[in-house]
Amino acid sequence: MICSNLIAFCQSTTIVTGTVTDAGNRRPLSYVTVGFAGTTIGTTTDEKGQFRLATTNPAYTQIKATFIGYVTATFTVVPGKEQSLNIRLQPDNKQLSEVVIQSSKKKKYTNRDNPAVELIRKVIANKDKNRPESYNYLEYKGYERLNFSFINVSPAFSDKKLFKKYKFLLDNRDTTTVPGKNLLPIYLNERVYQYYYSKNPERKKTKVIGEKGVNFGSFIDSEGIGVYFKHLYQDVDIYANSTVLVTNEFLSPISDNAPGNYKFFITDTVVVDNTKLVQLSFTPRNTNDVLYEGSIFITLDGNYAVQKANLTINRRINLNWVKEMHINLDFAKNAQGKYVLSKSNTMADFGLSKTKDRGLFGQRYVSYQNYAFNIARPDTTYEGRNEITSDEVKHRSDDFWAQNRQDTLSKAQAQVYTNIDSLGRMQSFKRIVDIAQLFVFGYKGVGPFDIGPANAFYSFNPVEGFRLRLGGRTNIDFSKRVLLETYAAYGFKDQKWKYFLSGIWSFNKNSVYRFPQNYIRASFQRDTRIPGQELMFLREDNFLLSFKRGNNDKYIYNDDYRIDYVKEFSNHFSFSLGLRKLTQTPAGSLYFITRNNNIPNQVQNLTTSQASLQLRYAPHEEFYQGKIYRKAFINRYPIITLDYKAGFKNVLGGEYNYQDISLNIYKHFYLKKLGDADVWLEGGNTFGTVPYPLLNIHRANQTFAYDPISYNLMNFLEFVSDHYASINIDQHFHGLLFNRIPLFRKLKWREVASFKSLWGGVRNENDPSLHPSLYEFPKEANGAPITYSLGSKPYVEGSVGIENIFKVLRIDAVKRFNYLDHPNIADWGIRARVQFIF
Repeated sequence: MICSNLIAFCQSTTIVTGTVTDAGNRRPLSYVTVGFAGTTIGTTTDEKGQFRLATTNPAYTQIKATFIGYVTATFTVVPGKEQSLNIRLQPDNKQLSEVVIQSSKKKKYTNRDNPAVELIRKVIANKDKNRPESYNYLEYKGYERLNFSFINVSPAFSDKKLFKKYKFLLDNRDTTTVPGKNLLPIYLNERVYQYYYSKNPERKKTKVIGEKGVNFGSFIDSEGIGVYFKHLYQDVDIYANSTVLVTNEFLSPISDNAPGNYKFFITDTVVVDNTKLVQLSFTPRNTNDVLYEGSIFITLDGNYAVQKANLTINRRINLNWVKEMHINLDFAKNAQGKYVLSKSNTMADFGLSKTKDRGLFGQRYVSYQNYAFNIARPDTTYEGRNEITSDEVKHRSDDFWAQNRQDTLSKAQAQVYTNIDSLGRMQSFKRIVDIAQLFVFGYKGVGPFDIGPANAFYSFNPVEGFRLRLGGRTNIDFSKRVLLETYAAYGFKDQKWKYFLSGIWSFNKNSVYRFPQNYIRASFQRDTRIPGQELMFLREDNFLLSFKRGNNDKYIYNDDYRIDYVKEFSNHFSFSLGLRKLTQTPAGSLYFITRNNNIPNQVQNLTTSQASLQLRYAPHEEFYQGKIYRKAFINRYPIITLDYKAGFKNVLGGEYNYQDISLNIYKHFYLKKLGDADVWLEGGNTFGTVPYPLLNIHRANQTFAYDPISYNLMNFLEFVSDHYASINIDQHFHGLLFNRIPLFRKLKWREVASFKSLWGGVRNENDPSLHPSLYEFPKEANGAPITYSLGSKPYVEGSVGIENIFKVLRIDAVKRFNYLDHPNIADWGIRARVQFIF
């Protein structure tokens, strides 16, 4: 058990470990409360009856063990030393005799007539009035520290010849923060901020007044690392029904339906600052559920508020990379007599194996001071972006931090700033990071230019044959506001060059990709494309996508001229304006043919001139913000995207007038015991008479990679529509069934399932069989149709599968349920996907 409330720079620590057993049958006792007498420093025994306690206060010399049905036992310990204490609790004869009279079996836990459950129901009933948000206005000053360290790195490393130049870093050890762990700090970020809250209307504002973090140099985005790990360590609101930690939703022990998910035990009563508190210990009813275990201290002053909480994630849940996690919350009484959060300390051990003692230790410590309630500020205080910061706050003096840091850094933590700054300037470290970036991101830095991506250097397809590609992009050493990107490719079968040129100018001075984006982009691309292929997160010329099932020799050569302007706002609404000229030329076995009087007329190419507008709203969206890329985190809020396109005839060679509108709604659902689900709803309509390349060619996938947003058993170009609607559900069960099967539970496999359905069709004005001037739908050489419009029934496919195989692999068995009479289709198949998930 990781201890809390440590005093910095302490010279000695009292550590007590041991086992609690029944004095009669010698069996270990679980969930016994063991703590330093007269304090709130304590813990509960695990399933083996084991416990661990630590304190740096030499005044604490007694240990007390309490458990319902047993006589409380008190023992003396020696301060400042590590010692083992095995405790045997004597059954309380009076309580034991009552149990024996009722039944010879162990009394079954029940909520009925249970004083612990009655107490937790009172806590739940009083939640709203105990939350800080019960006030009309709220403000406080916060201090946040996020630090990461390697655990138990051997001191011998610094003496090895290979690592001698890094001795200054490897010898900076922290042995006081977590007793029993030798920490090597590698990352530290601190923030001081002022928080404002308004209830009606509900508005939140965080104004950063100071920020300080390590700097690895231009090779590693230190800020992006901090944002990513902070997302894993989200604020734990004990009064909220649930909190998302390490991408999993944990139900609070005082959630509305906590009595149905947790077992509660009254394990102690203490008096702190003349206030009587009851300690409630809790454990999951089902040890496979994503729940906490631990204890909370409840006031008995009529408010039933939480005064302290010690939470540990359930050890048995199916969770990758996390060995253990502890959340300690401390509350202080304000002038109104209510308890408000004063400290939050979240600590976690990350590692490839839960049994080894090495890995990564992360801590997020937050303290809160200077609470003020019901002080109305001007509306300008709450308006605008939820968080306000600037470059100025990153250059505060040492005096500022001495006055505003609400905690003391250990000697090793304070030294990490200097050490990492020195590390970032070392040429050997830069070379190591450069090689790592090539393997992880596929780019090799050469001064102000990054060459890549490596996985697109070589590919092959039926039209181009063997294809070589070389390209890259500028980085921030070239410019923060200008991003240039290019590549050239050559196909040895079609003997054609393909190339791409793009230039972006950012109106933000920080970075092109920094939120909120505000940039203009001009580009030209001459390359091949498969109609209907639109894979998630992957490039079409990725080498692994060269392997496809069935016949896939129907390509298009594109000449694509574009100008786009993108503007994001602080409320996460954004719009994009675009102008585009696109010339499409059929390649391979694809053709454009019209028929007049049944006489075929082959069309060489199709040119369109188009204006577009995209409106997007993604409330509370957060990003892992890299230097020249960014990745959005999943949250519980929907993402709504509206696209409008208009084609213009006789403008820059455009051949058709048309309008196209589509709406896409994506939402991630947290379903508690059922896991979580990604749901996409989409619909669209094309207005005007246009050939099939300008209709919606539905997303198909003939690769062997599972794609969540495409139809994995639909052939390329198989279906087109001028009006359509679809639903796509990707369900993750997180081991709902497998966790109850011994072998699967040990393998940590998890169940997944998907359902995809597409409705649509082609109206008469876009049916080439009724309008010979339109391009006829493609056919095979033998006259068999390739492209269809959806009929009265939808296209449906589904899958069941297993994910978390070796922690990174997902395999699905996919089934297609209709339109099985189409030629060259697969009605089922096995698809795989590599993914890194907790």
